[in-house]
Amino acid sequence: MADQVWMNDASCDVTEFASHIAQDTKAEDYPRAVDIQAKIPIYDGAALMQRNQSDADWKPVMAEWNQAFATGPGIIAIRAGFTDHDLIDAVTVELNAIIAEEEAEGAGLGDHFATAGANSRVWNAHEKLAVRNPDLFVRYNANECVRRVSEAWLGRGYQITTQANVVRPGGKAQTAHRDYHMGFQSKEDLLTYPATQHALSAQLTLQGAIAHCDMPIESGPTKLLPYSQSYTPGYLAILREDFRAYFEEVYVQLPLQKGDLLFFNPATFHAAGDNTTSDIQRIANLMQVGSAYGRSIEIVDRARLSNSVYSALSAAKSAGDLTSREIDNVVAASAEGYPFPANLDIDSPLSGMAPPSQQDVMREALQEGWSEQMFVQALTDQLSRKRSH
Repeated sequence: MADQVWMNDASCDVTEFASHIAQDTKAEDYPRAVDIQAKIPIYDGAALMQRNQSDADWKPVMAEWNQAFATGPGIIAIRAGFTDHDLIDAVTVELNAIIAEEEAEGAGLGDHFATAGANSRVWNAHEKLAVRNPDLFVRYNANECVRRVSEAWLGRGYQITTQANVVRPGGKAQTAHRDYHMGFQSKEDLLTYPATQHALSAQLTLQGAIAHCDMPIESGPTKLLPYSQSYTPGYLAILREDFRAYFEEVYVQLPLQKGDLLFFNPATFHAAGDNTTSDIQRIANLMQVGSAYGRSIEIVDRARLSNSVYSALSAAKSAGDLTSREIDNVVAASAEGYPFPANLDIDSPLSGMAPPSQQDVMREALQEGWSEQMFVQALTDQLSRKRSH
């Protein structure tokens, strides 16, 4: 029983994984797709938007998408999800302007799974576009396919974030990975979560991309591994060299055209590919759409709470009134344990996949014997970075 709940390296078997992803995608399971390529159902966005007007019209399509993300290949593509290429080009101009400004300021350099230099990333492109050009933002975000696919996986109340990504000629591939939430955590952290939470993480977000240019294979569109999202030990497995090597042997890629949409379960093994062209600036607006249910029931000011108890907790530690475990139990009950959401322009992933959480700061303070003033200032500084601009 324990082995089924608490996973470890022994839970990850490449041979078992190879058998798992050997599943085939059958056309009869995706009757509204116009094609299946590399096991991935392909849909005609323009036709879908013309043919489907009401919720009743869309529900069967959305049901197909939901099953594709859950138990199918984990991936769908929507050709011509945006038919207005002038709109895409106008947004590209704005995103490139943001990139130029941020690079001039020395900001926006970090990427979670790629080395900096041959690529550019705009964190929080969603808000930055809205502030920079509200009219363009409105037109860009009026897209029906984006809403329908988001609701197909997450239901109503979802939240969109976008991160524009440019991979220039010569840009190197990312390391194979899964995505937010658990894809951004260390092995040590992952081992503390039961298998049920590993399965849940994949259902809390939806990963997507809007192609802002034509992306032939040589330009390095996303490398994908169909059916990998439903392999439960996958968050641990993708950190292993044997699984990453196997990914490189069997991944698939779809060429995309400007205006195409690609969506996948965030637990899908994936990585941006090498841009081996001499002239294609491969640009996509990446999307991580979050479930409305990723919230607590009450608003708790955990910085205020932590500041209030720090002196008493530090005194209890110094006096030996509580064991180290009991001290840490109080930290877990007081401070925010999750580092996200974060401003990744300020708390850059250049220093790791995630900035420190409040709990990390509190543990460091107790370990090093900080004064209350030092601790309060550290949390104040951290909170000052919890802003979007």
